[in-house]
Amino acid sequence: IRMGIIESTHGAKAGHPGGSLSAAEMFAYLYNRELRIDPKQPKMESRDRFVLSKGHTAPGLYSALAYRGFFPVSDLPTLRHADSYLQGHPNLVPGVDMSTGSLGQGVSCAAGMAKGAKYLNEDVNVYTLLGDGEIEEGQVWEAFMFAAHFKLDNLCVIIDINGLQIDGPTEKVMNSAPVDAKMEAFGFNVVTIDGHDFDQIESAFAAFRACTGKPTAILMHTTKGKGVSYMENQAGWHGKAPNDEEYEKAMTELKAQLAEVEAM
Repeated sequence: IRMGIIESTHGAKAGHPGGSLSAAEMFAYLYNRELRIDPKQPKMESRDRFVLSKGHTAPGLYSALAYRGFFPVSDLPTLRHADSYLQGHPNLVPGVDMSTGSLGQGVSCAAGMAKGAKYLNEDVNVYTLLGDGEIEEGQVWEAFMFAAHFKLDNLCVIIDINGLQIDGPTEKVMNSAPVDAKMEAFGFNVVTIDGHDFDQIESAFAAFRACTGKPTAILMHTTKGKGVSYMENQAGWHGKAPNDEEYEKAMTELKAQLAEVEAM
């Protein structure tokens, strides 16, 4: 998935690699273990829903969808091209339940989807991924209040806490800490994890499925730009594509990491 992120942003000469890379493990787990989906039936009525509220990290979502079989992996480098269906924010792609981009709106729609499933008595879970910069938006907290009020225990809100946004450290731009205490105060079941640890991700989703009567918030602490040495913890890589030299360095590092995994 990380290699797909680099392939797509390099191909576009634009995009958002930093926050896509930080959420790679989450994308991998969601699309290969957690979500009830079928790439051959992307509109299956009984499918779980996923909304990428931090829509600028579409390269991560597209990579996960491609490697899960929703569309060809070879299309990833066409990101943001005028004639491509892989636009800069999720749109018109098999497996995408909602177009997103304006920060704060995705989680609101995810809460609405969860409420709709409850109203129709459908066994559907709704998952949404936000960034820690995104939760500076007031609309986010309105959605959280709505979710708790209607006891949407079929809603799983995931917040990628990598500590950086486009203008710098979140604690300096608009400090949202302590996120755990705030989510608890808003009526959520809160699980805090290392977002790069698959065992902790697995346990967090088990806690979500076991909880009744309230929505769940998974707060995942991550490293922005994870996996590419020169991108890690660098706010400048929030929304910048690698050039040819940077692309080669990133792919060399990621291929070495892949080889290590395959050798286990």
